[in-house]
Amino acid sequence: MSVKDIVPFGDPILRKTAKPVDVVNSKIIKLLEDMAETLYATDGRAGLAAPQVGILRRIIVMDCGDGLIELINPQIVAASGEQLGPEGCLSYPGYYGNVKRADYVKITTLNRHGKSLELEGNGFLARCIQHEIDHLNGVLFIDHVQDQWLYHEQKKQKVSVLEVIKLANQ
Repeated sequence: MSVKDIVPFGDPILRKTAKPVDVVNSKIIKLLEDMAETLYATDGRAGLAAPQVGILRRIIVMDCGDGLIELINPQIVAASGEQLGPEGCLSYPGYYGNVKRADYVKITTLNRHGKSLELEGNGFLARCIQHEIDHLNGVLFIDHVQDQWLYHEQKKQKVSVLEVIKLANQ
């Protein structure tokens, strides 16, 4: 296993749509393992999508506090309710913004054995699932920020989403 580099904001790969996994094979299993190691090397953040490590495949690893979850070709099949709360991203280190998401989601996905299954989540897990699936579709959390402000954790300052986008395009 190996820790992969996280693709930073501004990299065009983050805006591309990931391709489905056709066959779950040893290469996909290795990617899942490398992504999990990368996730845990980032101080236990909640989730990581394959495009964030430069690979345009529909693969996600997450740990929202109850252990590792691996998703291959996930699709949201039901969503309801609403939650508004802070959200950050490994590709935007230190930045957080208020994002509105569904409070409940149900997805279909494949596991590492290629078996189809359903997963349901509420609250924080639902938020994580939606955030990571967005990455597979080239959508970033900054696209959903409600008040058009991001907050920088270390600098203790707020920055407009437009400024951050401008920085990313330089």
